[in-house]
Amino acid sequence: MLTEQSAATVRATLPAVGAAIGEITERFYTRLFDAHPDLLRNLFNRGNQAAGTQRQALAGSIAAFAAHLLDHPDDRPDAMLARIAHKHASLGVAPEQYRVVHEHLFAALAEVLGEAVTPEVAAAWDEVYWLMANALTAIEKRLYEESGGPGFRAFRVEERIEETPDVVTFRLRPADGGPVAGFRAGQYVSVRVALPDGARQIRQYSLSGAPGEAVRRISVKRVYGEAAPDGEVSNHLHARVRPGDVLELSEPYGDLVLAGAPDTPLLLASAGIGVTPMIAMLADLAAGGHRAPVTVVHGDRSPADHALRADHAAYAGKLPGASVHFFYERDAGRTARTGLADLTDIAVHPGTRAYLCGPLPFMRAIRSQLIEKGVAPADIHYEVFGPDLWLARD
Repeated sequence: MLTEQSAATVRATLPAVGAAIGEITERFYTRLFDAHPDLLRNLFNRGNQAAGTQRQALAGSIAAFAAHLLDHPDDRPDAMLARIAHKHASLGVAPEQYRVVHEHLFAALAEVLGEAVTPEVAAAWDEVYWLMANALTAIEKRLYEESGGPGFRAFRVEERIEETPDVVTFRLRPADGGPVAGFRAGQYVSVRVALPDGARQIRQYSLSGAPGEAVRRISVKRVYGEAAPDGEVSNHLHARVRPGDVLELSEPYGDLVLAGAPDTPLLLASAGIGVTPMIAMLADLAAGGHRAPVTVVHGDRSPADHALRADHAAYAGKLPGASVHFFYERDAGRTARTGLADLTDIAVHPGTRAYLCGPLPFMRAIRSQLIEKGVAPADIHYEVFGPDLWLARD
């Protein structure tokens, strides 16, 4: 992948670049938004920018990609690239935008590292960048071909369902009256809304309905944040969007999808609003007559906070090999457990394939327990709502 000369240079400079990558990405975003303020208003998540999580995710992905090229020179980290590409495709990222990013990222690199960025160093990291960018562009091109191309389509809200005090489900149909494309259980759509200040912000929400439905169904948790942009889209949807209103949706994307043979044991673990892709997965498994064991684990604050709880239990109940384990911090009652989700005394079947969705600490804890129980790391898949900080914290 990397030329021998570039690999040697990247290996020698990776510690310095890695130590400064946080400052580099901060300078990069400042430069980018100064030159292209429309990107912050209409493409990038202003809440994630304010919180700094997007910078952490970018830094983690660059460092992880470079390290992978050095440690595994004959292949590339396709799982990481696919996750990023799906997110980019849901936003409608275009190939030419990678040149804009390159311009400002390498200017930030030079600003932070100064004279250490010799022509040789710049050329080596340029090679790393374009290996990653070109790989992403190729994956995104394929995704666009499969989905019919980038862009958004108008959907009219048909029904609004108050699931919990903080979660609302919206059922939406195409405003043009046409059909909706199918999706794979676990995927998400991007939702673009016009905010009062004129910005058109985009957020991703997992599809929480059955894949065969003729409508799009999303369940949105209200996000409370101290910074003004935090939760601005979820609060807008909760406060302002009612039946008859129109939202713009992308086609479905996302790589957390059911895979494997129909006789594969599955474990679906979620916490909080991470339940949404699991509902679609359970609905799909029930419709397909899945016969292998399915272990369902969910953690929440209380039964009243457990969004889609009735659907969660009902779909699992249609699977003959399903076992259900709900954990609540309070008010657990007789049919659930008190405390945080824990696999300690839950049987995990040999050959299990696991799917996780929820806060990062929850997923890391469940992943560790699964590995201790003999589940192969390659068989553990996860979805992060927002920037993927898993790499940034490893």
